[in-house]
Amino acid sequence: MGIVEEAHNLRVVGEGKRGVIVLAHGFGTDQSVWKHLVPHLVADYRVVLFDTMGAGPTNPDYFDFSRYATLEGYALDLLAILEELGVASCIYVGHSVSAVIGVLASISRPDLFSKLVLLSASPRSQGPLPC
Repeated sequence: MGIVEEAHNLRVVGEGKRGVIVLAHGFGTDQSVWKHLVPHLVADYRVVLFDTMGAGPTNPDYFDFSRYATLEGYALDLLAILEELGVASCIYVGHSVSAVIGVLASISRPDLFSKLVLLSASPRSQGPLPC
């Protein structure tokens, strides 16, 4: 297991016949929030689940205060995950703050995102995350 997989509790499930779906949880949750949706996707999609740094059981040793002072650090993590998995294009489903993280990542690398599904996104999530 590489550092990206270890740092973000990366999990990939499903067949992938119809492509890749990335499910990104919102603030105050972890990837388990998708547990009822994943069974409906795995027959057709390769489903990527991960925890954003500082959420769920992520290893605090990987947390860097300067990197995660803005959402750009989280967007860079998302791009690193996609690169590590060799994802050429995905449907990205982002909830809450992860919706904005997906938007930032897609601005940087629009080729990696065929669709963005933004659930309860906030247009004011650019500043530091609340502690």
